[in-house]
Amino acid sequence: MELRVLRYFLEAARLGNITKAAENLNVTQPTMSRQIKDLEWELGEKLFERTNYAIRLTPAGELLRERAEDILSMADKTMLDFRALKEDEISGDIAIACAESRNISFLAKCIKRIKKEHPRIRYHLYAGDSERVLEKLDKGLFDFAVIVENVDVEKYNFLTVHSVDRWGVVMRRDSELASRDFIEPSDLVDKPIMASRQALSADLPKWFGDDTAQLNVVATLDLPYNGSVLVREGVGYMLCFDGLIDTGSDSPLCFKPLMPELTTNMYVVWRRKQLFTRAGEVFLKAMKDSL
Repeated sequence: MELRVLRYFLEAARLGNITKAAENLNVTQPTMSRQIKDLEWELGEKLFERTNYAIRLTPAGELLRERAEDILSMADKTMLDFRALKEDEISGDIAIACAESRNISFLAKCIKRIKKEHPRIRYHLYAGDSERVLEKLDKGLFDFAVIVENVDVEKYNFLTVHSVDRWGVVMRRDSELASRDFIEPSDLVDKPIMASRQALSADLPKWFGDDTAQLNVVATLDLPYNGSVLVREGVGYMLCFDGLIDTGSDSPLCFKPLMPELTTNMYVVWRRKQLFTRAGEVFLKAMKDSL
């Protein structure tokens, strides 16, 4: 299985058309078709369902797409890291997966401070729930992860961010609960609510307790901004951290904290026995100094 062929496969999957994918990658259509058929033979599985107008992935193709994206990301990251070794000046790329939180301001301060001395270090920030983030961290696709859940100390080294995130509800200013100073579990039992999948499984049960099964969950989401659009349109109430959504005086939305208070700790984690590039070592030292 060659990296070049995996790139052919991913481009064809992205476009749903082998001819267009071949044009984008500057190869002939017969060459790309043959390479993909050889890949199917090598794996013993059909990767695409072909029609007169397009192609779509089979279940085996979906599995390969996920694996191929990780394989190529790791290959590209490795090449960049080795190129950085040859340079006298400290440079390179640092991949950081981040939870959505205003408390990642410490990260911005570290990057700003490092850039003065090492301007050729580049930073790539990714978002995702903790499960997917830690899976990619384990594979070496991320150098660091900033998570908002308890740390498995058997697998990871970590730093504690000395700020906590406060949970609350984002709602329209004309909603039934907008006049409250805080929101209690009983207030939301009959209301349409939205939250991230991670929050519904890991965080909010600590607050709702036995009432979780009674909740009317109308939507789950990954990005709070998308949720705020749904709230603005009257879809429901969104549970999230304070400070993620504009709820200022000019906004049609407001934020109400939960009572009893629910807070979540934040940690920076990395794999045990992880070998960092020079850029990674510089960044780790900056975070240790900051935290």
